[in-house]
Amino acid sequence: MVRYLTVGQSADYLNTSVRFVRRLIAERRIAFHKVGAHVRIAVTDLDAFVQAGRVEAITCATVRRDLGGAA
Repeated sequence: MVRYLTVGQSADYLNTSVRFVRRLIAERRIAFHKVGAHVRIAVTDLDAFVQAGRVEAITCATVRRDLGGAA
């Protein structure tokens, strides 16, 4: 079953402000559902948004790989 959150609950889930979540919605950077005049965001969409912003840590191996073995 898909769980939907309000904008305020979504902000709490992401540990951000309500304003940030509303900006994501306005810029269409996150998927959302309109239920009448209300906006709801699926937890799976929030998780996908967070995962898409993941940045890997830098290690010696990734630096060598990115430099083409010249290190």
